Amino acid sequence: MEKIPYHGQTLSRWRVGNSTFLALPEKGARLMNWNVTLGDGSVRDIIFWPENADLTDIAKVRGGNPILFPFNGRSFDRGDIFFWRAADGVRRPMPMHGIGRQGTFKVTHTDRRGFVAQFQPDAEARASYPFEYDFVVTYRFEPFGLTCEFALTNLGTLPLPWSAGHHFYFTLPWSEGTARQDYIIRIPAGKRLRQDTTGALVAGPQLGTDESLGNPALIDTLHTALKGNEVVFGEKGRPGDVTVRLGAEKVPSPEAVFVTWTLAEDSPFFCVEPWMGPPNAPEHKVGLYHVLPGDTQKFTVSVSIR
Repeated sequence: MEKIPYHGQTLSRWRVGNSTFLALPEKGARLMNWNVTLGDGSVRDIIFWPENADLTDIAKVRGGNPILFPFNGRSFDRGDIFFWRAADGVRRPMPMHGIGRQGTFKVTHTDRRGFVAQFQPDAEARASYPFEYDFVVTYRFEPFGLTCEFALTNLGTLPLPWSAGHHFYFTLPWSEGTARQDYIIRIPAGKRLRQDTTGALVAGPQLGTDESLGNPALIDTLHTALKGNEVVFGEKGRPGDVTVRLGAEKVPSPEAVFVTWTLAEDSPFFCVEPWMGPPNAPEHKVGLYHVLPGDTQKFTVSVSIR
């Protein structure tokens, strides 16, 4: 691991086999970029990072892997966006994708294969999520992949609600002269959902197991009732597929979801997001988990190329 300067910040860089990983663990535990040096000496970006990103407002940077904690997506309270209501009946603010991606983290361990970072909630975070807890993000880097583990420990006396996830920005297309429609994604889902403007879950589009990444119906779709924990996508007829694994079990919880999203037709990225449950989990309770006092729950995902 080495330190490098970047736009007034000091980044951490790991070289593991053919892979290079760039991260700013202190800001949102953000993995920024992952690239692989191929056999012909060329470099392929796996995880996208935009040039000239504003690291002073990292929550708005569309790149890397934002950490979504304690809740994914948009939270609602009785139809009002960016609020949630806990078991005590009190309405509290909850930003888009929670408080983790813009939060401060303390690096507690680094080595040649990754890092461990502990969330340091500020006053705004405590107002949104007023519990006693320890939230730790651990990254482990491999020559052709990575694993990221969330660990949430309840240090208080009340059950701790959460439904967290990841927002991987994958570089796409990755071969010169190709477009999105030249790539196929395989998602083993039994049901598709969407979120309406009140935060409720509604029926999503009818999709096959294999779909072109050029299909606009994939945008903002929640893929659930998963028959397996792997989503695979790549260029038709060529090696280099990306595999995203949700959880440690071959068949995840029936309420777990993969989300597919991108910003625009010409965006240089496509997001494949493994989540513990759908957005707005505190209200509709689908995919909502509780950590009992003194207990720890973990959520692990991994990404590899082949």
